[in-house]
Amino acid sequence: MKSNNQFSHGGDILAFSKKTGSKTSEIIDLSSNINFIKPNIKTDLNKLDISNYPTYEKLYKIIAKKYSVKADEIELFNGGSSAIFSFFRHLDLKHCTIYSPAYLEYKKAAQNFEYKIDLINRFDNITKEVKKNSLVIFVNPSTPDGKYYDLEELFKSWIEKNCTIFIDESFLDFTDKKSMINRLKKYDKLYILKSMTKIYSSASIRVGTIISTSKNIKKLKEKEPLWKISHFDSIYLENAIKNKDFINKTIKITEENKQYTIKHLEKFDFVKKIYKSEANYLLVELKNITAPILQEKLLSYKIMIRDCSNFDFLNDSFVRVAIKEKNSMKNFIHALKKEFN
Repeated sequence: MKSNNQFSHGGDILAFSKKTGSKTSEIIDLSSNINFIKPNIKTDLNKLDISNYPTYEKLYKIIAKKYSVKADEIELFNGGSSAIFSFFRHLDLKHCTIYSPAYLEYKKAAQNFEYKIDLINRFDNITKEVKKNSLVIFVNPSTPDGKYYDLEELFKSWIEKNCTIFIDESFLDFTDKKSMINRLKKYDKLYILKSMTKIYSSASIRVGTIISTSKNIKKLKEKEPLWKISHFDSIYLENAIKNKDFINKTIKITEENKQYTIKHLEKFDFVKKIYKSEANYLLVELKNITAPILQEKLLSYKIMIRDCSNFDFLNDSFVRVAIKEKNSMKNFIHALKKEFN
């Protein structure tokens, strides 16, 4: 049965703090998949001159260098969700294929802009044929399970159907896997989303990037406002990307903490399956207990996890657990041992 709140997300820490009567600083938030490691920001944001309108040339160059593209092949948006909605709004298409379960904003955007939607179950029917001229949405690594897909064969089938292809690589920086960016030279109806907030631990810094051909980006820019992100957003991200060792450090520590969590989760009888994940979260299928009941058991420990029942093709037997610092994961496992051993 689907959740009443069809498009709700994890990470509502304020509501959780009210429900538990605790301070937000006391809460262990494993419902939000934001990086727990923070980049080293050297600029004093208090000393920024904010009297002038922002310019983004430097940020464009830094992002372009990071992803080995040209500055005119990227467009900045006020976060990944804003990029998604702008993209759907500006396209002259009416049919959308979403490989699901997927980030819920895609379905929401498609509904808002009156696209006809086909959902393809990634788990059971990933090779299902797509309709000609459809907008194809694929999140890689996927949400909420974190699987990385080699998309070469699917990519060929999409091209054969003359599809417009949108690949969401918001969590790819948590892996050492390859991007589809190098396919931009092969196919001019390809768009790639990079949500910068996940990896750079900056959900409040709203910057998302769409990468495509310079021709496609020029068309997007023509329909977008001149200033979309603040000077604070821009400076923060410039500094974060310059933090050279940050990505490797994140991958290493996140993987260590993830393996620790998997090793202990596998021992519980209520865990039916832990999905293989390349990202900074785990999808866990439960048995003999529902997601809301498990959430309720974790309330007194001030631990939040994500009920995945509102994802397409999932139900209330699924939860997502974000990987955070080692102590948080230890506290999570300790709470489960207290409740289930």
